[in-house]
Amino acid sequence: MAIAYVIGLGRSGIAAAKCLKQQGWEVIISDCSTSADLQPLQQQLQGEGIVVKLGHTPKLDATSLPQLIVVSPGVPWDVPVLIEARKKNIDTIGELELAWRFLNSSPWVGITGTNGKTTTTALATAIFQEAKLNAPSCGNIGYAACELALSKLQQDNSHNYDWIIAEVSSYQCESSRELSPKIGLWTTFTPDHLSRHKTLENYYSIKASLLYRSEYQIFNGDDPYLHQTGLHQWADAYWTTVKGKDNLLCDSNKGVYIQDNWIVAFGELIAPLNIFKMPGYHNQQNLLMAIAAARLAGVEKGAIVSAIATFKGVPHRLEYVTTVDGIDFINDSKATNYDAASVGLSSVKSPVILIAGGEEKEGDSSQWIAEIKSKVAKVLLIGEAAENFAKSFHDANYYHYEIVETMDKAVEKSLILGRQLKVEAVLLSPACASFDQYQSFEHRGNYFKQLCQEIK
Repeated sequence: MAIAYVIGLGRSGIAAAKCLKQQGWEVIISDCSTSADLQPLQQQLQGEGIVVKLGHTPKLDATSLPQLIVVSPGVPWDVPVLIEARKKNIDTIGELELAWRFLNSSPWVGITGTNGKTTTTALATAIFQEAKLNAPSCGNIGYAACELALSKLQQDNSHNYDWIIAEVSSYQCESSRELSPKIGLWTTFTPDHLSRHKTLENYYSIKASLLYRSEYQIFNGDDPYLHQTGLHQWADAYWTTVKGKDNLLCDSNKGVYIQDNWIVAFGELIAPLNIFKMPGYHNQQNLLMAIAAARLAGVEKGAIVSAIATFKGVPHRLEYVTTVDGIDFINDSKATNYDAASVGLSSVKSPVILIAGGEEKEGDSSQWIAEIKSKVAKVLLIGEAAENFAKSFHDANYYHYEIVETMDKAVEKSLILGRQLKVEAVLLSPACASFDQYQSFEHRGNYFKQLCQEIK
């Protein structure tokens, strides 16, 4: 029997393991964690015939080499065992690539970019589903892609999706060789994940690989980096802009843009902009990209209008939580880098109290700090990055910050200070990954929401 290793006991790893077991593989799934919380899951999976090794780092034993290794998104692509596996020509892929092998009879929309992926994916999914298409979202939003594959396999391959809308991170691009969307979207490009990808050029080429394999390509023409490279590298692409027809990088019949407060797609008026309720130019950019994908997929105008008029946003991205004593509490936990956090700040009323910090990432914080200096009455710092952020603020002559260490203290203090300083909002927008204190940005955001409801 062929052997498959699955690395990572998260949602995507479990789904991948179950898909392979369904197909008759001998499956071993490993995770470096030894958490007691994983033991019931270990017992359940072993009851299904899947070997689960906790506190385990896989090694390649020459006597029983696997034929396939499937990697969860959080596992670095350059860990020694994966480098060795590729040298030995062992088929080594990510979970999304495995799902593609089972689901490539359906057309995919693949959405990548540094920021804006989740909202664009959610908008596209809402539009496609409003058109009565069976079009689930997966990847970094919605289902793990292999959960969709498993559902199809369990129905003896009789079940097909009309479209699959996939949010694809750089980690998932990196571990995919053949994933080839019908429609590929690139939302934004700024420095991120450089501790993993090393150079900006490498990060760009990883993202670009998905677009090169896409039949149709859609780009946000308002992104400075994509705009610059697009002039010579993506000549046949479809482009969007919130800045009017004259700013398109393509003919208007291949562009989606805003003109005189109307959304125009491929030369056709779609809807007045005011029916779309999400704040910020960045969300208008996300909207245009989702509309471009929908029109390329043949979705009728009526479904687009209906979907965007009722779209409420996505969890953890400028998500309104509650109002206490006239102060809005807003969850922007998905802002895991400086650029996303800058956009979050620019989209809320000031003055604001900002809760920031976590596991620090490389990047240019200057624009973020400038935004803080113009809008923030007080920054409450949590997590590992607190000391470094405090130093950066001090060096930039901004002194309205305090290290409080934990989310509990930050939320409690934010209400006290909010009353004193008469702020409009308390914003959790960390500019950091969550893994120093939380399992994920969702875990962090949900805990923030729970604390907000408790103080209410």
